[in-house]
Amino acid sequence: MARIAGVDIPKQKRGVISLTYIYGIGRSRAQEILAEAKVDESTKVEDWTDDEIGAIREVVGSFKIEGELRSETKNNIKRLMDIGCYRGIRHRSGLPLRGQRTKNNSRTRKGRRKTVANKKKVTK
Repeated sequence: MARIAGVDIPKQKRGVISLTYIYGIGRSRAQEILAEAKVDESTKVEDWTDDEIGAIREVVGSFKIEGELRSETKNNIKRLMDIGCYRGIRHRSGLPLRGQRTKNNSRTRKGRRKTVANKKKVTK
């Protein structure tokens, strides 16, 4: 396995796909990185030479990825929660933020259903 930016990328996959295992690198950015490093997209990671891996590491180092990107995202969410804006309140309460309905769906944000039992009627 090749190790780039602290992540073990799979060696049996093509270069474009394996770079997407790094947080913050998607398909298009992976293509940009390989083009800038002058590495063919279709070659598998196990076929990369040490020089190619070094060039890819150098290019990847110029992007904000992994821990730095995760901490920036967390700080942005924390800032929204601290200032008490609408999106921050929705984050705090674990509800969807972008105007979705919550009556029927939004199970991803709300979590599993919390069933509430009905009151039992008193018989005379």
